[in-house]
Amino acid sequence: MTKPARYNRIAFVASPSSEAQTAFGQLTRDYGNCDPNDADVVVALGGDGLMLQTLHQNMHSGKPIYGMHRGTVGFLMNEYSTVDLRARLEAAQESEINPLLMRATDVNDRVHLHHAINEVALFRQTFQAARLRILIDERERMAELIADGIMVATPAGSTAYNLSAQGPILPINAALLALTPISAFRPRRWRGALLPNTAYVVIEVLEGDKRPVAAVADHDEVRDVRRVEVLSDKTISMRMLFDPGHSLEERILREQFGY
Repeated sequence: MTKPARYNRIAFVASPSSEAQTAFGQLTRDYGNCDPNDADVVVALGGDGLMLQTLHQNMHSGKPIYGMHRGTVGFLMNEYSTVDLRARLEAAQESEINPLLMRATDVNDRVHLHHAINEVALFRQTFQAARLRILIDERERMAELIADGIMVATPAGSTAYNLSAQGPILPINAALLALTPISAFRPRRWRGALLPNTAYVVIEVLEGDKRPVAAVADHDEVRDVRRVEVLSDKTISMRMLFDPGHSLEERILREQFGY
């Protein structure tokens, strides 16, 4: 008896670039294009920006996402090919990730809730460095950090902005979060911390009127924040598909031995 295919109904999404739009036209002619609500799988054509957007849009659907590189940065994408797509989808390996939940309170006591797949980051809004207080699981761990900012990064996001800020690369299955300062001035030698992914992180802004700070969860920004709470949202699991030998686990491992 033939095993039924898991991914017959494919929904394609593409970035606006000409390269991605050309791929979109060819693939939809070859394989059809199902409504995302009825699809078995979503195939994203573009770069990592489109992949993050697609993951956000399908965060609560439970549908697997398979990306093909037709953009600028393609760390989260598979190689592009129009050949035997359904066979590739059937053979693909699945990685499951949880987003971060950011709860940011602004100067007017308004509360803003946003999810982040890569990182939650705080940045200074003016020429003056931010002054921040860090609490982990309701215990003060740093009374004052003076820096351009700080971020909490997931394993999936550890090779993105976190790595550029000299943060550690985390294996995708590691039960860890990276807490990484951005251009720390004091304490100058502090390079950040590795936290369990059960940690409840609170960052309080000191002298917020004089040194305003913005908080960003991936692409959602809240300005003039006073307090930002971050935790891993275990109620949401997102499924990403990768070709054998090119899983997210393998890519992150290779990145740790790269230069």
